[in-house]
Amino acid sequence: MGLFDRLKQGLAKTRDKIAGGIRVVLPFGRKIDEALLDELEDSMLAADIGPVTVTKLIDSTRAAWKRGKIKESQEVIAHLKQVIVEMWPEADRRLKYAADGPTVVLVAGINGSGKTTSIAKLANHLTKQGKRVIVAAGDTYRAAAVQQLTVWAERLGVQIVKHQQGADPGAVAYDACEAAVARKADVLLVDTAGRLHTQDNLMRELGKIQKVVQKKIPGAPHEVLLVLDATIGQNAVIQAQQFSEHVTVSGIVLAKLDGSAKGGIVIGIRDQLQVPVKFVGLGETADDLEPFDPQQFVEALFTE
Repeated sequence: MGLFDRLKQGLAKTRDKIAGGIRVVLPFGRKIDEALLDELEDSMLAADIGPVTVTKLIDSTRAAWKRGKIKESQEVIAHLKQVIVEMWPEADRRLKYAADGPTVVLVAGINGSGKTTSIAKLANHLTKQGKRVIVAAGDTYRAAAVQQLTVWAERLGVQIVKHQQGADPGAVAYDACEAAVARKADVLLVDTAGRLHTQDNLMRELGKIQKVVQKKIPGAPHEVLLVLDATIGQNAVIQAQQFSEHVTVSGIVLAKLDGSAKGGIVIGIRDQLQVPVKFVGLGETADDLEPFDPQQFVEALFTE
């Protein structure tokens, strides 16, 4: 199954909300007017795109209508698709790699977001690209997280650096950086404690881990990826805002997109946070992580 088909399947619940609702208010040949735009706005809000972003999309549609660029309902979806795709420059969707030495990627997120599994999927994705990957089990507060990542590492054939449960996460990150340099790894993926965005002490610790890797490897971390659960919709935006106060989030991994009716949050995150979604999770296996492609996403979102 190709990416488009997997996205289409994964976005089925969201598409029922957004595309289904939009098509109800956009019967072929209906002239655009303010009543139509109001109905369109309600349909888009139902998909959890977010009120701020929906307002921008409606304003853009209204402006195109006023300029005579679009006149009838069947032209609206094509306009929306173009506007949404243009939110993502290609460059900011790629992982940033170090010019020299290992690339360090910090991975953050709350417990239950799919963080540890997403790290395993990312390790698998990079390994298949020929990268030498090391994972660091920095979520030392939760024994299950270390065990889970160990099982994944063994299954995928990647090296893991870990300490005992309760160890200092900064020490794990330090040792992992040393190992990545000594073993000439291409990429070091550092798991961090699954903290709530409301736990200030743990959030501050995340900032400390960032400083540890900065001291050990010049230019690190090269990426800070935040794993968000697509099923929580607008709450994901709030989480991302809180995390961004403590670390420089450079990209989003949107997990559980296949089980969500709120896939429109992908659009809201990009617009409201100016942080690109770089990967999307579309299932439970190691292969169920895909680089985010806005063109394919939008087509899958609006195609019945």
